[in-house]
Amino acid sequence: MTAKDRRDEMPVLVVDLDGTLIRSDSLYETFWAGMAEDWGTALAALRALTSGRAALKKSMAGRTVLEPEHLPYNTVVLDYVRDWRANGGRAVLVTAADESIADAISDHLGLFDEAHGSDGQHNLKGAAKARFLEERYGVGGFAYIGDSAADLPVWDASAKSVSVDASPALQRQVAAQGGDSEHLQSGTKSGYLAALRPHQWLKNVLVFVPLVAAQSFTGQDILNTILAFIAFSLVSSSGYLLNDLMDLRADRAHPRKCRRPLAAGRVPIAHGTAMMPLLLLGGLLTALIAGPNLLGVIFGYFLLTTVYSTWLKQRAVADIGTLAGLYTLRIIAGGVATGLALSVWLLAFSMFFFFALAAVKRLAELVDLEKRGIRTAKRRGYHVEDAPLISQMTTASGYISVLVLALYVNTSAVQQLYTAPWLLWGICLVLMYWISRVVLVTHRGKMDDDPIVYALRDRTSLFCILLVALFAGGASVL
Repeated sequence: MTAKDRRDEMPVLVVDLDGTLIRSDSLYETFWAGMAEDWGTALAALRALTSGRAALKKSMAGRTVLEPEHLPYNTVVLDYVRDWRANGGRAVLVTAADESIADAISDHLGLFDEAHGSDGQHNLKGAAKARFLEERYGVGGFAYIGDSAADLPVWDASAKSVSVDASPALQRQVAAQGGDSEHLQSGTKSGYLAALRPHQWLKNVLVFVPLVAAQSFTGQDILNTILAFIAFSLVSSSGYLLNDLMDLRADRAHPRKCRRPLAAGRVPIAHGTAMMPLLLLGGLLTALIAGPNLLGVIFGYFLLTTVYSTWLKQRAVADIGTLAGLYTLRIIAGGVATGLALSVWLLAFSMFFFFALAAVKRLAELVDLEKRGIRTAKRRGYHVEDAPLISQMTTASGYISVLVLALYVNTSAVQQLYTAPWLLWGICLVLMYWISRVVLVTHRGKMDDDPIVYALRDRTSLFCILLVALFAGGASVL
């Protein structure tokens, strides 16, 4: 049998897009890409939705340029399509996504003989897709690869049903329809917990700083501080999800950030979009238990993170100052939750110290870009030539924070609060060393994207943390 004979005899392989060919949803992809460029995308989406889902998809696709080369493709499906074509069969991409997206992805992959999608008026999904395929390829003239219950009408009309990462219940439904069926599993691990960035919750330990600084450990103060920690963890995770949704394109083009759950498709973008407000609500309700003042601080924190993700993140220097402010808000929240007065010295130290940490993060990104031969940071206000200036900001701000701490150690309040205040000078020396080393490590391109994450993995940094704890503890008890 010739290749042409096999091609004519085999049914056409019809491949779905969202959740099948790509581990994502093109509608959410275009929505969040549009949001990253223009906050008015949300209002445009609401207006378009009044004309139907197909109109919504057309509107979102028209507000941004899709980057098919960076989408999270399912390699199991790609291999299946390649094998099908190698055996002489034809393959077509038919999706409920807008036809412009179907064409762009088909052109990029070069695997499909045809591509069809929704046209702005008709949503090519479910029963509508089944009718379209029967009219074009005949009853039983096609095999179909899909992933969800919405594909059941299409499988019912197909000569062969192929599911992708389907649940056992859905697989049974497909089998119950009769006919030839096959079930593919990509083996992709879920990343829901990782999407919350639980390792970043360590930053929220800062809410305990007012307790430690004031040496006040009453039961109510401890309880309220724990509530503040939980509230910040939930709300900050909500903010991280928003940030990752806005940064999908930039993250996928990054050698390490491309592995983040949303960017890699280990968590559906639709789920991430739903999780974000739920986490925010949970955090706000937790803060309310501790009092309306803490609720106000937590809500202000979320507003600032939202402004940061949508606008300030692209503004040079302003982004660093905002990150420093977000760190300091955690300390303020601890004071508000307990009613403990916050020292001006403490707030000044935190602003300078966290400005240095935020600058380290930007410096690490610029060093990484230079190593990869990229001159401008995507969705950032920096060029690689700015690295020396950012390095100076880091060092200067870090050293000023140590100076503020040294001046604070010499105040009468500290002399009265600690039994051996002279030991606190040891903390100044440790911080001076650690800041200097962090800048050096960053210049050498060995810094992770986040200095907090680096500190938790670096033995020298962990030893410095231990020394700081010993000096602080010794100053209290000796």
